[in-house]
Amino acid sequence: MGCAGSTPKSDDSSKKLKKPKPWKHTQSITPAQLKQMREEFWDTTPHYGGQKEIWDALRAAAEADLSLAQPIVDSAGIIVSNSDMTLCYDERGAKYELPKYVLSEPTNLIWEE
Repeated sequence: MGCAGSTPKSDDSSKKLKKPKPWKHTQSITPAQLKQMREEFWDTTPHYGGQKEIWDALRAAAEADLSLAQPIVDSAGIIVSNSDMTLCYDERGAKYELPKYVLSEPTNLIWEE
């Protein structure tokens, strides 16, 4: 029985999201190149299997602030295996792997002048 002010039992199947650890791309890239890599990944996600709705939710979460990403993932029923969202599952057990470059910027990003 829920009392006013009580918190709902947390679901252990989903981890609290964290910012990905700093990472370095194999070669220095520009923001435009990073954007193109991200677009190519999201355009090809249907070929990786899984449900379109889950991929759409993962993209929305990846592109959102961490505070907004958590409710997106939770409401879509996504099970986060790695707290940085690099490995997730849907409720049916389908696997969704996200490369770091869609989740954060590399440390060797070159800002063009």
